[in-house]
Amino acid sequence: MKPADPHPDTVAGISAEAVKAKTGKTWAEWLKALDAEGCRKMTHKEIVAVVGGKFGVGDWWQQMVTVGYEQARGLRQKHQKPEGFQVSASKTLAAPVETVFKAWHDARARKKWLAEPIAVSKATPGKSLRLKWGDGKSSADVNLYVKGEAKTQVTVQHSKLKSAKEAAAMKKFWGEALNALKASLEG
Repeated sequence: MKPADPHPDTVAGISAEAVKAKTGKTWAEWLKALDAEGCRKMTHKEIVAVVGGKFGVGDWWQQMVTVGYEQARGLRQKHQKPEGFQVSASKTLAAPVETVFKAWHDARARKKWLAEPIAVSKATPGKSLRLKWGDGKSSADVNLYVKGEAKTQVTVQHSKLKSAKEAAAMKKFWGEALNALKASLEG
């Protein structure tokens, strides 16, 4: 993996101005400072400790700066997490949350729009589901958010994917699946 621009304007989707406003340093300054600390050879957890301990950055920004540094230095790919790759997709549907929940939770209702073999391992009615993928090696979290009397936002986050290629394929898959769910529920 090729390292990114040494003086980037944006890293991990965050602008140099935004990171400076919250941490006191631009991305170029962070890259230089973390290189000087030897972070290229550190684990994610060790870099987080440097960002928080040496530079006094708050918890959320410790993670953002660390992920940005790892991506800029070619240590981490987009969507990559310690346990594999992760992607998400979302869609707002013109249907009440109870109807959307049933479309996910009920196997017969789900087969109308999603042919993949999945198992629901945990569910909180009207709020969320945890899905085990057919291969048993990855999982997806489905969260439902009420957006009005008859509107629901669905967000799917698929984790533990093996590669960037698989992550890209699953991102496309979930986009298409949510379109199929929308068509199924909205007619």
